[in-house]
Amino acid sequence: MNRPIHSATVAATEWLSESMVRVVFASDALDGMELFADSYVKLRFDGVQRAYTVRAVSPGQFAVDFVVHGDEGLAGPWAAAAKPGDSLEFVGPGGAWSPRPTASLHLFIGDESALPAIASGLERLDGAPSLVFAEVEAPGHEYPLPTPATWVYREGARYGERLVEAVLAAELPSGDLEVFLHGNAEMVRPLRRYLLGERELAREALSASGYWRAGLTDEGWRAAKREFNAVMEAEA
Repeated sequence: MNRPIHSATVAATEWLSESMVRVVFASDALDGMELFADSYVKLRFDGVQRAYTVRAVSPGQFAVDFVVHGDEGLAGPWAAAAKPGDSLEFVGPGGAWSPRPTASLHLFIGDESALPAIASGLERLDGAPSLVFAEVEAPGHEYPLPTPATWVYREGARYGERLVEAVLAAELPSGDLEVFLHGNAEMVRPLRRYLLGERELAREALSASGYWRAGLTDEGWRAAKREFNAVMEAEA
């Protein structure tokens, strides 16, 4: 079934860090809808779709946070230059994950692409214990989260490399752990294997997905993702 296409107009923008800009859209398409911590919309840029987390919703508006790497990519440069009155189309929302309130500890792991969903998940915990490991390029690129985080800086290292090292070296407590693990696929793969294997985490307690993969366009990653996921599942 084809999902309806909605229109949204830029109402305001705000830089959250050196590499993240928030765009507030005017649209009532999401008003009254049930949204999850990982709810997303697919924004259409000249016919090309990109999925982005819905960071916040208020009557007649919703906010999306974009990672900006200079002139790289499609959505980032658009968001960096967006001004009130600009418009685009979108479909959605999608998504189905929110943290389980009864878990004794919530572990969030991700890079810039996952930080908006991590922030939304943290806001839904209502004070429940949490640990956050978040990777960004360097100091000054930290994203505003509602709770403290362990910030891991790439500073020229490969995407995900230092984040994997930080999580594997951490003293993670035992108990009823729930994990949200999203971002670069090459980071998700070894940590998923570690959590399901050495940590013996129940599969239903893990939300894990590669949002992107270094060296591939969004279209290229979508084409390769099924095979990658099959290999990752076999490893687990």
